[in-house]
Amino acid sequence: MSVPAQLDWAQRLQSIAQSGLAYNPQPFDRLRYEDVLAIAVEMMTAAFDAPDQRGALHDLFASMQGHATPKVDVRGVVFDGDRVLMVQEMLDGGRWTLPGGWADVGESAAESIVREIREETGYRTRAVSLLAAYDRNKHDHPPFVFHAYKLFFRCELTDDARVPDPRNVETGQVGWFRAEDIPALSLSQGRVTAAQIARFFEHLRQPGLPTDFD
Repeated sequence: MSVPAQLDWAQRLQSIAQSGLAYNPQPFDRLRYEDVLAIAVEMMTAAFDAPDQRGALHDLFASMQGHATPKVDVRGVVFDGDRVLMVQEMLDGGRWTLPGGWADVGESAAESIVREIREETGYRTRAVSLLAAYDRNKHDHPPFVFHAYKLFFRCELTDDARVPDPRNVETGQVGWFRAEDIPALSLSQGRVTAAQIARFFEHLRQPGLPTDFD
């Protein structure tokens, strides 16, 4: 499922406005970029049917600095035999997903996913390969304000001991699941789809598969 056209247009207009404002334009051009930003906000609120969020969305877009680029979401695919590691997403009623989150500034993508797995599951791992680099807009994820890439790393346990992080409030239980036993997924949060998990099990069965992209 591709992103709705109206949302795609709004994301592109927001990107044009943010990047244009980043390069210290002349006063007339600055006004035009600010107008483009306002149009992006109107289109975005219409796409989400949330006119009451116009002010908050404008403030969010206006706070973005520098040349606009896609955001990066990292996810960890950790196998134990024929089972994959999953966590409960507390923001989505306890449904399940792969551990992960937004990549942090100052870390490589691989460092970010190792940290996310440790924080959300209590397991220590190392990233061993990149299974997929997906454009979020080209997969069956719910609409999102910003354009984002999703990087799925195959990770291996470095220690069987699990030490939960007491500061973790984003995820609940941790579990290992076979392909035929995948629980209800946290689809509303756009973390991972059933088709993507099925594809990662194909990578498990065929380790020589190349990295997926787009």
